[in-house]
Amino acid sequence: MLEVARLSNGYGGAEVIADISLTIAQGESVALLGRNGAGKTTLLHSLFNIGPPCTGDIRFNGRPIARLPTHRIARHGLALVPQGRGGFPDLRVRESLGLATLAPRGPDARACTLAGIYRQFPRLHERRNTLCANLSGGERQLLALARALLTQSELIVLDECSEGLAPLAIDTLLQPELLKLRERGYTVLLAEQNIGLALAVATRVIVLSDRRIVFDGDTEAFRQDPGMQREHLGL
Repeated sequence: MLEVARLSNGYGGAEVIADISLTIAQGESVALLGRNGAGKTTLLHSLFNIGPPCTGDIRFNGRPIARLPTHRIARHGLALVPQGRGGFPDLRVRESLGLATLAPRGPDARACTLAGIYRQFPRLHERRNTLCANLSGGERQLLALARALLTQSELIVLDECSEGLAPLAIDTLLQPELLKLRERGYTVLLAEQNIGLALAVATRVIVLSDRRIVFDGDTEAFRQDPGMQREHLGL
């Protein structure tokens, strides 16, 4: 589904990621791990052409998308749940969800509806008339995920979705919903500092260190490599 070849990017003349190549197949759940500053967010932003233009090739379902305008990349079927959750504090929950339904839907789009979102996320149904600014951190993360699903995207990209959440919110709200995405056949790319959450959700792990990929394998192979974990993640 996603093919990245020789991708490089950086800021102010400093290279943050260099010569990154990876593929993600349809239905995979992939965790992107690395220390702070390893380039996880830069890699995700490069997929959506956010920030400095990248070099290299990015293809989604065989179509080249590198350096297209961000809204056009999204319409190809990619959705980003950004770090910080990217909410609209002055809108009510139902209004924020309604925005995600405005983009044109292709004939092969998943039939994700607002009614279906309310069934999947009953907490959002309960809070549908609440201002987004008054939601808890866990509720804001559910809202951000729900908005991504309503765009009918095939690939859901999440950037540090557990950041700032209490352990209870991660265990009872976030992790179960991410597992449901995998069970329903969504393709997921999850950049995460919470290793426990990442390994619970992902079937494959990619580790970034020193601007490059230093590990790409299934979750169990990652668990069996404590030396790599210590060297590149400080575990």
